[in-house]
Amino acid sequence: MSQRNAGTSVQVADPDTCRVREVLDRVAGKWSVQILVAASRGPIRFTELERGIEGISRRMLTLTLRNLERDGLVTRTVYPTVPPKVEYGLTPVALELHETLRRLTDWAERNRGYVARARAAYDAEHQPELLDA
Repeated sequence: MSQRNAGTSVQVADPDTCRVREVLDRVAGKWSVQILVAASRGPIRFTELERGIEGISRRMLTLTLRNLERDGLVTRTVYPTVPPKVEYGLTPVALELHETLRRLTDWAERNRGYVARARAAYDAEHQPELLDA
């Protein structure tokens, strides 16, 4: 339970709902999706991910990989070489997720023109409102 300033109490959402939201937030995140797509082709090294994902910082890549590993979506394999070689791969659960992401991406590709036209129509219809605001 949490309390508001007025002294009334509010029920916290079902813990299972929060867990589902956390999972969705993680796997739908901008960087997570790109990492999962990049690693879907097979094991990939950190530097390959860093070069292949435009705009991601080294720190954000590290944090996202750690979180995906913690969530059981990414495996991290360290090879005993000098310098150490580290590869990241997808777990079977992440490969299943990748199929879903691929279908979503296919949908977006098929419908991007429709969305662009809908946006343009909406903007044209509501332009006076936007200028008045």
